[in-house]
Amino acid sequence: MKEYKVQYKTVKAPKKDGPETPVPLSDATIEERKKKVLARMEKAGIEQLVVYGDTEHSGNFEYLIGFFTRFEEGLLVIKADGRMNLVLGNENLNKAPKARVEAGCVHVPAFSLPNQPCEVAKTLREQLIEAGVEPGKRTGIAGWKLFTSPYEENEKLFDVPAFIVDSIRSIAGEEMVQNATVLFIGADGVRTTNNANEIAHYEFAAALASDCMLEAMDAMEEGVSEMELGSHLNRFGQRNSVVTIASSGPRFVKANMYPTDNTVKTGDTISLTVGYRGGLSSRAGYAVRNREELPKGAQDYLERVAAPYFNSYAHWLSAIRVGMAGGELYRLVEETLPKSEFHWGLCPGHLTAEEEWLCSPIRKDSQELLRSGMLLQIDIIPAVPGYGGVSAESTIALADETLRGEIEKQYPKLWERIKARRMYLQETLGIPLPKEVLPMCSTVAYLRPYLLKKDAALVWEAKRVLRPTAERRQPI
Repeated sequence: MKEYKVQYKTVKAPKKDGPETPVPLSDATIEERKKKVLARMEKAGIEQLVVYGDTEHSGNFEYLIGFFTRFEEGLLVIKADGRMNLVLGNENLNKAPKARVEAGCVHVPAFSLPNQPCEVAKTLREQLIEAGVEPGKRTGIAGWKLFTSPYEENEKLFDVPAFIVDSIRSIAGEEMVQNATVLFIGADGVRTTNNANEIAHYEFAAALASDCMLEAMDAMEEGVSEMELGSHLNRFGQRNSVVTIASSGPRFVKANMYPTDNTVKTGDTISLTVGYRGGLSSRAGYAVRNREELPKGAQDYLERVAAPYFNSYAHWLSAIRVGMAGGELYRLVEETLPKSEFHWGLCPGHLTAEEEWLCSPIRKDSQELLRSGMLLQIDIIPAVPGYGGVSAESTIALADETLRGEIEKQYPKLWERIKARRMYLQETLGIPLPKEVLPMCSTVAYLRPYLLKKDAALVWEAKRVLRPTAERRQPI
């Protein structure tokens, strides 16, 4: 097995390569999704499923319907035989005919904004009965949160508004109602893997976030404001999956979370993040050109923080594979970037889709297997006291031979982008990749720790490989 070392050297930056237009989900994909949901309902013994959505928590609802309920709550009632009904407020009622599945619709003004007209002379309980919720049926409620506490009865915890849960319980019977979010995002949940069409659909967002991030990094200069950087991160009117971050120096001043007129100064810590529905890109480092410009006490940032992080990141990419237990990948990060020393606190990688964080099989001692079709964020977040952060969060997909063949056949332009990204990772950044690792954007693993020096980045080099002496490098 080869041993690697991290080098900081002059390298050519990746190209912005995002597709010009998004790929829509096909009717065949929506039908496949419906069949997957019905099969999981049958396996779980659930006779009727109520799927909740609102502006912030719409992924499970949107999975079948296609749109999300702006401003309001919304429900989708799914019966075991495949019949469906939407439950919508005033401002989403007109979208019912646009749903991607055949579904009836019940108008519930109680889901609308405060003081809007409430002219339906029925209680919510009556309206839910009209939508198909029946007494005495095993009933699942799917919100967005997968409760996994070892101290709670997780099937009886609900993240859906109480007035909705109470009404469902009053119809079906309290003992018949359970949290069913696991059908969507638990182990083997229907949303945890994607077909070729779904991967092409989500790649637009992952690549867009990456291209915006590369543009923002290229715009990084002394005197540039956070708002100017933020303007490079948001594009095409696309909906963000997280709050856009463009921060120079201390964050959350007076509890503010958004870019301000604060300007970049030499020595500032920098944090940049943009996410769209399908992928996120994040970068963190210092606004410096060299170690001498780093703050006093942090001049070994490269060796102490950035290089160990990159080394663990590269190990993550070179080791991940289909069939690997999530706990095994977690242990690899622990071995290469010990938690006790680098103080990362979250799962070192998670699934993504409409939500930035869908769920994560990469947990301590997790036996959940990484599967073909999973879309993952590389999300390792060290926090070393006395130093700024470091980040190169990006998106990859896992695809077995069959899925790779389907992508190549159905989306040849996407396949060409994937091949070029893999070549850059392996030949320029030096990270060997398993065949099943498909970079969803061009900047996977591309890390400039000194953000004012734009022609240099971290790379991985095999210790026994000699490089031409003319190529400038700074060993770590």
